[in-house]
Amino acid sequence: MMALFDFLKRKKEAEKAKPVKRTEKTSVEKAPVSVSSNLKKRTKGFSYDLVKEPHISEKATNLSENNQYTFKVIANSNKTEIKKSIEGIYGVNVLSVNIIKTPAKKRRIGKTQGFRKGYTKAVVKIAEGQKIEIL
Repeated sequence: MMALFDFLKRKKEAEKAKPVKRTEKTSVEKAPVSVSSNLKKRTKGFSYDLVKEPHISEKATNLSENNQYTFKVIANSNKTEIKKSIEGIYGVNVLSVNIIKTPAKKRRIGKTQGFRKGYTKAVVKIAEGQKIEIL
């Protein structure tokens, strides 16, 4: 136990013995680094995990003629996150996002009862003249 304390004491003494280099600028003149600027850099990106897959159905195919595309997304995602991820993945300008939550439904096969999974869809409207190739 004493060896550990001796090691720490020697480390502190070595730090004190190091010469301090002084520059012309003092620590007051340097610009302070704010925590919020670091957070902004991290949140600028988008998430590939947010959009699971394109939702292909007859209705979704008809909507694609009007520049509206349907995707299955993670349940707890919001419209702004979905907009950022679609713009980042496909490189298009998203005008609006509508979210549809489909609940889980009871299913029964013989005696066994269970649930069909629920999911969340996002209908994304993109700018005129742009296109997303899904198939």
